[in-house]
Amino acid sequence: MIETYQKVYQNAFGTPALVMDRGEGAYVWDTDGKKHLDLLAGIAVNALGYADPAMVRAIADQAAKLAHVSNFFTTEPQIALAAKLVDLLVGEGGRSGKVFLANSGAEANEGAMKLAMLHKPGGRIIALEGGFHGRTLGALSITHKPAIREPFGQIPGCGFISTDVEALETLGDDVAAIFIEPIQGERGVVPLSPEFLAAARRTADRVGALLVVDEIQTGMGRTGRWFAHTEHIEADVVTLAKGLGGGMPVGAIIATGPAAELFTPGSHGSTFGGNPVVAAASLAVIDRVAGLLENVAETGAWLRQAIENAGFAVRGAGLLLGITVQDAPGLVGQMRERGFIVNATGEDTLRIAPPLIITPTDLEPFVETLRDLRG
Repeated sequence: MIETYQKVYQNAFGTPALVMDRGEGAYVWDTDGKKHLDLLAGIAVNALGYADPAMVRAIADQAAKLAHVSNFFTTEPQIALAAKLVDLLVGEGGRSGKVFLANSGAEANEGAMKLAMLHKPGGRIIALEGGFHGRTLGALSITHKPAIREPFGQIPGCGFISTDVEALETLGDDVAAIFIEPIQGERGVVPLSPEFLAAARRTADRVGALLVVDEIQTGMGRTGRWFAHTEHIEADVVTLAKGLGGGMPVGAIIATGPAAELFTPGSHGSTFGGNPVVAAASLAVIDRVAGLLENVAETGAWLRQAIENAGFAVRGAGLLLGITVQDAPGLVGQMRERGFIVNATGEDTLRIAPPLIITPTDLEPFVETLRDLRG
C-alpha cells in the first residue's frame, strides 16, 4: 500500500510510516494488525480518540438528514455550534461575539487576516518568531519558519517580532493585528509568558490593533481549559480548528466586540464552511469535552510529574507537552516500534498531544518505555 501511495499521491509529506486501519479509544491499529497507543491524536485533533459512540452517532444521524447545503441557507447544527462557541468564549462577560465556520486552521487564520485588513486597511499584520499559523499563502505569511515560508514569498505588510516584551514596544499605530499562540506548538511546545500575553493585549490597545489568538492547537480543552489564553487576557479574535471537530475538518473564527461586525456579504465565504455533518460532530465533541476538562488537567499534571521523575525536562500545559530529549526523530521511530505514536518538533523535542480521554493507566507503559530508552 505504501508503494501505491508513492505512485499516486503527491510527495508533500514524505513516505508515510504506517497505513492505519482502525481505532478505538486512545488506541489505533495499522493494517498489519499492530496496536499503538496514540499520544499524538492526529496532532492534537482526535480529542475523543477513535470511534467515540456519541460522535459517530451525531455524524450518522445528521448525514441521514442533510449532508450539505450552500451558504444561501443555514442549518440547525451550524447555528447551534456558532452559539455554543460564542458562549464558551464570552459567556456572561458582557462582550458580543460572532462566528465564521471554515474547514481548517489555516483557513480560520486566513479569515482572521482579512478581518485585520478590514479593521485597518493598509495596516501591518504582525506575528511572532517561532509561530505557526498554517501553510496556505496567507497563513504562511505569518508562519515564521523560513524553510517552509521563503520558497513561496510573503504577503506585503506581514512581519515578525520576537517573544520579548520589549519587541512589542517597538510597534506603532500602523499595525492592524498581532497574531499570537498561547503555546507555540510547532516551535516545540513553548508557552508564552503571562507577562508577554498581558503586554500583547496592552500593545494592541495602544496601537489600535486586533489581538488575534490562535488557539488551533491549544483550544477546546487541550490544556484543561476551553481556551488557553483566557486565564490571562481577552482576545479580539480567536481561531480554532483541530480538536474542535474531533477528526472532522473544521475551523472557526470567533470575533468579539467591533471585530464581530467587520465581515459583510461578499467579504468572505466558504463552500463547505458550516457543513451540518461537521457541525453536528463538533457539538458532540464539545458536549463530551465538557466532562473531560478535569481529567485533562489531572492527567496532564500526573504525566508531567512522571516524565520529570524519569529524568526529562517538560514544558506545556494539560495534555500538550514538550519533552526535551536527545535525537527526538530517532526516538520517534524507536517509540513507534514499541507501539507508541509520538512526534518530534525538532532535534531535541518530543511533542505529546494524546486524546483527552487518556488515563494514567494508559500512559504508564509509555513513561516506562521512555525511561528505558534513556538508558
